[in-house]
Amino acid sequence: MMSIDLDALRNEIRALDFVRGGPAEDAMWREDDEDARANLVIEGMALTPEDDALFDMMRDERVPPTLATAILLKLLSHPDADPALAITPAGASC
Repeated sequence: MMSIDLDALRNEIRALDFVRGGPAEDAMWREDDEDARANLVIEGMALTPEDDALFDMMRDERVPPTLATAILLKLLSHPDADPALAITPAGASC
């Protein structure tokens, strides 16, 4: 996907004001994540080790899926990204 400083991103995520998932949500999100990754492999679009690390970090931080999507949009400088989200786009100088 992209080269990202995961430690810096983790710090930015920890600074965000959001409700982390509880144990039940965390388990459900991890199961959904495993299913999605398996489907990508079936489709011939397996994630790179860097992508795996990014998604693993967001699961470890118990980031809700909707926020994870918003973070990805911001990292990719996507036109639909929330400009107010305090995440530094990939490739931008900090």
